Amino acid sequence: MDPVRAGCSEDVLKAAAAMEPKRMVYVSCNPATFARDAKMLDALGYTLRQVQPVDMFPQTMHVETVALLEK
Repeated sequence: MDPVRAGCSEDVLKAAAAMEPKRMVYVSCNPATFARDAKMLDALGYTLRQVQPVDMFPQTMHVETVALLEK
């Protein structure tokens, strides 16, 4: 999933978890909302396995985060 800067709503995260994928890849442009959403996904049975920051905008403070979560 690649949500807007505000992250995913609780309803979206619950709907995604209800589909029971084995893995989710989450791309985020906001580390704070990613942390909030990752915590909620953890409560829904998904474990954060790997996180990779990606600097797509050199010479700015913005960093994309790509994360792998597994059931």
